[in-house]
Amino acid sequence: MSDPVTVRILDRDYLIACEADERDGLVAAAHLLDERMRDIRGGNRMAAIDRIAVMAALNLAHELLQSRQATAQRELQIDRRLGELNRKLDGLLAASPVSAR
Repeated sequence: MSDPVTVRILDRDYLIACEADERDGLVAAAHLLDERMRDIRGGNRMAAIDRIAVMAALNLAHELLQSRQATAQRELQIDRRLGELNRKLDGLLAASPVSAR
């Protein structure tokens, strides 16, 4: 069941429905967005909120894409290393004599 949660972004309240188990994540996301939008706005209190929101969204999307790319590169490195280790292990197992019991 979804419950309404009030989040405050750039001194404006937004009522958002979310599941109880997602509440903490929503509040954390709103806090992050508020921080980013405040950084972008800086001292210019007259800046258009829609422009600030778009810039914050672009910055966060860019960071997300960079994070995904870094994760994909790490996964590729892990896969390569696991392949190397499997080949070494296969070689060692093939070279070792089989003991009979």
